[in-house]
Amino acid sequence: MNSYGTGEGPAVRGPAVAWAVVDSVIGPLMLAATATGLVSVSFHARPAVRDTVLDRLRTRFGTEPVEAPGSPRLAEPVRQLAAYFAGGLHAFDLALDWSLTGGFPREVLRELARGVPYGTVVGYGELAARVGRPEGAQAVGAAMGANPLPVVVPCHRVVESDGGLGGFGGGLETKRQLLALEGVLPQPLF
Repeated sequence: MNSYGTGEGPAVRGPAVAWAVVDSVIGPLMLAATATGLVSVSFHARPAVRDTVLDRLRTRFGTEPVEAPGSPRLAEPVRQLAAYFAGGLHAFDLALDWSLTGGFPREVLRELARGVPYGTVVGYGELAARVGRPEGAQAVGAAMGANPLPVVVPCHRVVESDGGLGGFGGGLETKRQLLALEGVLPQPLF
């Protein structure tokens, strides 16, 4: 199943929400998955960030997320993210659980996942036009800021129309690193 699929698939037994922290070239990432698919990717997964994400998951799913680094639900996301960061994967093929987003933001994120491939960028306004709201560039920016699945749903590929980087929930240095990894920006000198 690709990253813009319905997220429906065979149920994987285990806790309602399994989570783990994994190392990456951009720092620790917290991944969470449900039986439907990957539901959350969070940058800078230090204790305060983890607590915030766990509270959000607890509230949304009405159950205690379980730390489960060996969970089958997380195995494929971990493998694909490692391959992506190593430069060997250019398109994610994961079941996703879109339940942490809805409405216009979900439309925008799905379009981003299916329509902005590795190594390319799109402007906020252009992405708004693609989902039928050409006046919605600011709303696209808000959707990017609320993206529960960054990297996998590549909000780092959305830039300002004048070529500026725009904002990024993981910080601009992380956005630069991801765009450099994909060959959009030059690698930093040091």
